[in-house]
Amino acid sequence: MNEIKKLAVVPMISGMLLLSVNGMAQTISQISDSFNKYYQATVQEKIFVHTDKSAYMTGEILWFKAYNVDATYHKPLGLSKVVYVDVLDNKQNAIIQTKIEMKNGLGSGSVYIPVSASNGNYKLRAYTNWMKNFTPDYYFEKNITIINPLKSPEAITKVQAPGYDVQFFPEGGDLVAGINSKVAFKVTASDGTGLSECRGFIVDQKHDTVARFRPLKFGIGSFLFTPIAGNVYTAVIKSGNTPAVTKELPAVESRGYVMAVKDAGSTRVEITVKGAGAEAGELYLFAHTGQSVKAGMTAPFNNGSAIFTLDKAKLGEGVSHLTIFNSARQPVCERLYFKRPKQNLIIEASADQPSYTRRKKVSVDIAAKDFSGRVKPANLSMSVYKIDSLQNIDAGEIFSYLWLKSDLRGNIESPGYYFKNSDAEADTALDNLMLTQGWRRFQWDNVFGNKQAAFSFLPEYDGHLITGKITNTQTGGIAKDVVAYLSVPGKRVQLYAAKSDSTGRLIFNTRQLYGPGEIVVQTNSERDTTYHIDILSPFSEQFAKSPILKFNLTRGMQSAIEERSLGTQVQNIYLGNKIKHFYEPQVDSSGFYTTPYKTYLLDNYTRFTTMEEVLREYVKEVWVNRSQKRYHIKVLNGNGFLDGDPLVMLDDVPVFNIDKVMGIDPLKVRKLEDVPYRYYWGPSVYEGILSFTTYKGDLGGVEIDPKAVVLDYEGLQLQREFYSPVYDTEQSVKNRLPDFRNLLYWGPDINTSAAGKNQLSFYTSDQTGKYIGIVQGVTLQGDIASQYFSFEVN
Repeated sequence: MNEIKKLAVVPMISGMLLLSVNGMAQTISQISDSFNKYYQATVQEKIFVHTDKSAYMTGEILWFKAYNVDATYHKPLGLSKVVYVDVLDNKQNAIIQTKIEMKNGLGSGSVYIPVSASNGNYKLRAYTNWMKNFTPDYYFEKNITIINPLKSPEAITKVQAPGYDVQFFPEGGDLVAGINSKVAFKVTASDGTGLSECRGFIVDQKHDTVARFRPLKFGIGSFLFTPIAGNVYTAVIKSGNTPAVTKELPAVESRGYVMAVKDAGSTRVEITVKGAGAEAGELYLFAHTGQSVKAGMTAPFNNGSAIFTLDKAKLGEGVSHLTIFNSARQPVCERLYFKRPKQNLIIEASADQPSYTRRKKVSVDIAAKDFSGRVKPANLSMSVYKIDSLQNIDAGEIFSYLWLKSDLRGNIESPGYYFKNSDAEADTALDNLMLTQGWRRFQWDNVFGNKQAAFSFLPEYDGHLITGKITNTQTGGIAKDVVAYLSVPGKRVQLYAAKSDSTGRLIFNTRQLYGPGEIVVQTNSERDTTYHIDILSPFSEQFAKSPILKFNLTRGMQSAIEERSLGTQVQNIYLGNKIKHFYEPQVDSSGFYTTPYKTYLLDNYTRFTTMEEVLREYVKEVWVNRSQKRYHIKVLNGNGFLDGDPLVMLDDVPVFNIDKVMGIDPLKVRKLEDVPYRYYWGPSVYEGILSFTTYKGDLGGVEIDPKAVVLDYEGLQLQREFYSPVYDTEQSVKNRLPDFRNLLYWGPDINTSAAGKNQLSFYTSDQTGKYIGIVQGVTLQGDIASQYFSFEVN
């Protein structure tokens, strides 16, 4: 009987173990499924902007190239066709705003630095309409400097309080009593940079010192200590002769978990989880890189401890999230881990000589390769500029931004340091950065709740979206299901229709809307007379909390500022016409109804003095009648008359009052196009279309409906041509026209082919000194790189 009992117990134990294993696997699967389901509808974009330099004088042109890539693999992403660029001052006021067109994830533009700008540092940021659904902490941001030689610098005010701040970040999220914890910290100076020359210590309520610390790099560091239940801990930080700063550490929890992550050799990561007041059971480790699930593991939590050993090969390159869940699928610990990415792209770029004289040709060979030397086609941008006391080497390069800075919040000081150095100190500094700049609280409720993410902003997949809001002027409430029309007066037919949703929002999906101009927004004035429309700004009204670094003019900059100011004035005076050339956008000149049924060029017919005579005499597709002192137009085709009046447009602006149509002066009209059949356009249905185009595109003096909204509106930016003089003859070299350019070359769209090197050339100016060139870009496979080169001009 004993033997029989033993034989019976063995399969029972095996069955229980199998059920336990299946249950653990199911929990991991449920976490992964919830994660994938939540993020499959939330495509993430990253924007990187390459500017020609980072310091500008008022009156100069800022040139830039925008790269839009997917957040996980960094492949060029064609989701958004528009990128918005702002230049903000320290009060978050925009001094420059523009929209640039994107094609296959690439686009370029330029902005004029206004002469009204004040001296100081500014924040250039870039984002898409889709990115406005998420936190502005992940918009592209870059500090630039603007100098206005006509304005005196602001007086430097003395800071009364200590000019630095400190923050503390326990590894995993919490301090738990009795568990040894790593606590990362960041000390920030008043100018926004990390304060490395400081020291601090931790004291309890009895003023006993329990830990000491110093920053390792950029004001960031970490220390270990074991908190005691009921104690309150305060940090005291001292820097130089300034008064000490005190800051309380996070509260000590009596129950909870603490995680510790460390490299266990070159191929493994060890994650140790310790807990206090927690029941024994299973813990789960979930790892994801970007929006890609990388690993799910379980470990028994016994005697207050659990250990996970994770193969580094399973993690994606760059920033990964490591989250610990308890048996109830509740997140209890989380932190970031960084896996150094492989450099799969090498850009070779060099000038053909180390030095040149003034007005000489410079040839630059550019090639993009992998480490085996195989040529890789890439799209690149290149800038060549002079460096001086005002303009240093621009450290904002694409590799460190996309792999590191774009995944972290706030200002990351010298991100390139973490890639140029790979020693033990750099690895520790990088881990400290993960613990501070990337630290965040758990946000898993929406993931596990299977809630559909609510998006207020659509991706601009076809073109620029113009958004408005319509209200009822009689009731003051929103107006839903009302059709409104947006038109762009001119010789090219541009009309867009939208129906308001339940919140009164209108979305006009425009296409190929370029340059500054005028838009007219209205409802059908013959039917809808009680509505008011407001057009909303497309630019983001959310701002990241990262401060703009303070800028102070010094005497050492005087010579560079004077030289730059003179150069800018010379450029604008002598080359003003050459730097105002724009490329003509390639647009579809046909109307939204594509090919009309018939086009009447009125000069080919007898010129009548009234529009009624024109329509009656030779436009066969319409029939004009007058009933109850009002004109009506019926469209006629092979099947008879269409119901209702057709859509009539004058220079793209709908005219709903047919009496006004009859008042159009036909001598000012160049052509008439008609569509004699029912036409569906967006939410509207038209009983035929008549489109009148005047010679000047100015509505021929017809008054727009007074209830219509008429606004100056700038569409996508027109592409400005970069001007660079050519000195290929002796006469041009001896030309006495001054050439004070400090930006010698800007090329936003350089393509390296599979054939090999690409050679570019430009000429030096009359400005002597050291010049720096930077080339950077991306391949279709998501490989990214940058390269610097330099030469002298004597």
